[in-house]
Amino acid sequence: MADATSSSASSAASPTFDEVFCGLLPRLYRRAVMLAGSRQSAEDVVHEAYLKLAARPQRFLAHPEPYAYAFTAVLNVARDAYRKDRRQVLVDAMDGVEDAGAGGGAGAGPGAAGGWDGGVERRQAEIEAVRLLGKLSHRQAGIVILVDLDGYTIDQAAKIMKVHRGTAARHRARALDRLRAYLVESEHGQAGR
Repeated sequence: MADATSSSASSAASPTFDEVFCGLLPRLYRRAVMLAGSRQSAEDVVHEAYLKLAARPQRFLAHPEPYAYAFTAVLNVARDAYRKDRRQVLVDAMDGVEDAGAGGGAGAGPGAAGGWDGGVERRQAEIEAVRLLGKLSHRQAGIVILVDLDGYTIDQAAKIMKVHRGTAARHRARALDRLRAYLVESEHGQAGR
């Protein structure tokens, strides 16, 4: 009986691996979608990262910044998944499958005609951010997410990604240049319509 009391007292004093990881889940899912490109892929990426971190929970819990540690695992899993997907051979799309999914777009809901958009504008911005980040390498996207979305400094992001500060700054500069070029290219494409 004394063992149960002491173990519950120690667990109340320090959070468990699952408690800490679950507290980070919303933020990790948002970032994983930006890296993986879809919600389903992001769920897979976060789940794989969880399994990797759960194998050595003491490292995760002992890290001074658990989010940074978990983000690095998510980034690595997303990069590995991208490399694996890139090696797969694509087959022709099936006409029936594409046509079936075309009718249920975002504006097809019952509240689409009202004044409040139900968060559609924000969701469209997130989709555009995911699309643009998908055009970057995983390191470039990771640096942009850490610095420009999560608010880390270049030094902190470099430490999280385990690269030199100059490498992180160069990746970010190249990523921002590529993003600007894509935006200019898309504006010219829309102006030509």
